Amino acid sequence: MGIIVIAGVSGTIGTSLARRLVGAGRDVLLLGRTAEKLAPLASELNQPYAVVDYFDAEKLEQTISAAAEPAGGVEGIVNSTGSILLKPLHATSLDEFRAVLDANLVTSFQMLKVGSRLLAKPGGSIVLFSSAAAEIGMPNHEAIAAAKAGVIGLARAAAASLAGRNIRVNVISPGLVRTELTRRIWEAPASEAAACEMHALGRIGEPEQIASLVEWLLAAENDWITGQTIGVDGGLSRVLPRRRQ
Repeated sequence: MGIIVIAGVSGTIGTSLARRLVGAGRDVLLLGRTAEKLAPLASELNQPYAVVDYFDAEKLEQTISAAAEPAGGVEGIVNSTGSILLKPLHATSLDEFRAVLDANLVTSFQMLKVGSRLLAKPGGSIVLFSSAAAEIGMPNHEAIAAAKAGVIGLARAAAASLAGRNIRVNVISPGLVRTELTRRIWEAPASEAAACEMHALGRIGEPEQIASLVEWLLAAENDWITGQTIGVDGGLSRVLPRRRQ
């Protein structure tokens, strides 16, 4: 059994996933941009970590390969890096747009490209993240919607390209989840209430709900699933919210 690589592990969902996997007896490699955030989690979980530049594919591959070798290679890749920009189109600069693409789509491309080279026989699982905003028109989401829609297209094409090597590629598409990245939305009671009303189930998501599905997609017994985008969004992208009493 090889190692699971989690990119962006210092984010709320990545941390929840790492704790979940280690609790189930799995080995993980924690990837991020700064040791300041990675080191305490690595110490807590007694797992290796590496500070990486997601835009340097050669160095990224070397780092993952070296760290994964003692654990028997790479079995799964999760890219939980990302950002969010809620801004109207007319007020979004080209630099801001490109930054959102880099943080969400380009990192997914890099992790997919590198990960597909490292996954050992008999294949493995790669999980990327999109957003409900890529599947339903929402105001002020132009940049993030474009980036996350790109992740879906990237994953489907890669799933087709890599199927012959038994490498599965799937996407999770969350609604609003209670993370540090979205704190300014849910921290204020009025803003949280408005967000809850957008979801058919009347509440926002929790990180553990997303981590649970990632763990499931990584499991070898679920190896007949690829090219899928799975919504974990309280119905946001598919179900109209009903008026609540």
